[in-house]
Amino acid sequence: MLKTANTPFLETERLFLRKFNENDLQDIFLIYSDHEVNRFLPWYPLETMEEAREYLKKDILPEYEKPIAYRYAIEEKATSRVIGYVSLCDIHIEKCCADLGYGLLKTYWNKGIITEAASKVLETAKENGFTRITATHDVNNPASGAVMKKIDMTFRYAYTEQWQPKNFKVIFRLYQIDF
Repeated sequence: MLKTANTPFLETERLFLRKFNENDLQDIFLIYSDHEVNRFLPWYPLETMEEAREYLKKDILPEYEKPIAYRYAIEEKATSRVIGYVSLCDIHIEKCCADLGYGLLKTYWNKGIITEAASKVLETAKENGFTRITATHDVNNPASGAVMKKIDMTFRYAYTEQWQPKNFKVIFRLYQIDF
């Protein structure tokens, strides 16, 4: 059984993992508008600050009203900037499982930030009763798969999906960790 928790504040050596808020709007726009950052994600990059405001209001903030959610802003301690996100999506309360997702400003790529943040979220998920977490990556994005390996997820299988709303075929590799 899952412990009721909604994005509990977490801290690592370099990061604060916390809920997004209205003060993060500029950083949200920078992350979600970058075409390279969002290349392998199912949505189109944001184009305006108004779209960022709507995304925060309609997609992020409602998560914090649920009894169980893990929707983190990754704040770099050194700069107090939100530089990315990590979340557990599609939480299945009865089966105690979820899907891991993440994104990061490209200036922070290859510095272990997502590995650090995701490891802390997985540790917390395990403590709160999750028994299985999955994650997928496009075969054309092996860096994301490398993160999954670094956080002790194991490859299970590949599958093809018609990616929406972008409407093209993608071969995904699915990784999983069991607690």
